[in-house]
Amino acid sequence: MDLGIQGKRALVCASSKGLGLGCAEALAEAGVDLVMNARGVAALETEAARLRSEHGVDVQTVACDVTSVDGQAQVIEAAQGVDILVTNAGGPPPGLWSDWDRDDFIKALDANMLTPIAFMKALLPGMIDKGWGRVVNITSQSVRSPIAALGLSNAARTGLTGYVAGTSRQVAQFGVNINNLLPGIHDTDRALSLDGGVSKQQGISLDEARAARSATIPVRRYGTRQEFGAACAFLCSQHAGFMVGQNILLDGGAGNMTM
Repeated sequence: MDLGIQGKRALVCASSKGLGLGCAEALAEAGVDLVMNARGVAALETEAARLRSEHGVDVQTVACDVTSVDGQAQVIEAAQGVDILVTNAGGPPPGLWSDWDRDDFIKALDANMLTPIAFMKALLPGMIDKGWGRVVNITSQSVRSPIAALGLSNAARTGLTGYVAGTSRQVAQFGVNINNLLPGIHDTDRALSLDGGVSKQQGISLDEARAARSATIPVRRYGTRQEFGAACAFLCSQHAGFMVGQNILLDGGAGNMTM
């Protein structure tokens, strides 16, 4: 399918690996020029060079922490005029409700709610002026089906979901569509970290922890970054113009919900 976005320009946050990289790959394959961001310079430059070589697109890199004010300023400056925004940041650590204090919640809100809001506030006006734009926020299945050990993530990402619900309906009339992608477990460093926690807590091997989690997913496996990226690219395409403020689950059927 021709996504109709060749020659567009996209900012993809946290895109040197994992789900962010999957999104960058799929957009580059569709002919989209990229602004790629990550904290680690080496992995970022390696992946940017690969995408330039494989797809012939222009790729600009900005190595910084997007959850910091200075990092956001650097990325926003580089991304002025983009047509597509994909927000992404690693989730806060798991734990018990009694583990977290105010500072923990503020840190989670900064990373997983206020950072994507800052990018939307900075870049939506340019999209509105052009009469076309796409925003995809990578959130989590936990906003539909909260995960007990991920209370910090549940809270912060649900706050972002509420913000998007209102904002998306205010900007849709200008040809700008905002939607959220809600990943379940994918084969990324985040899954490795969570499985490592289970392994340590239960005294089992990492492979056993992974097998146990896979058994709870109807497709009996973890998702891939390529599958996730393809879904993101569709939401960024010309074909998604009637999708507004949606929360799209990519979880292999793990969440059994009717709505």
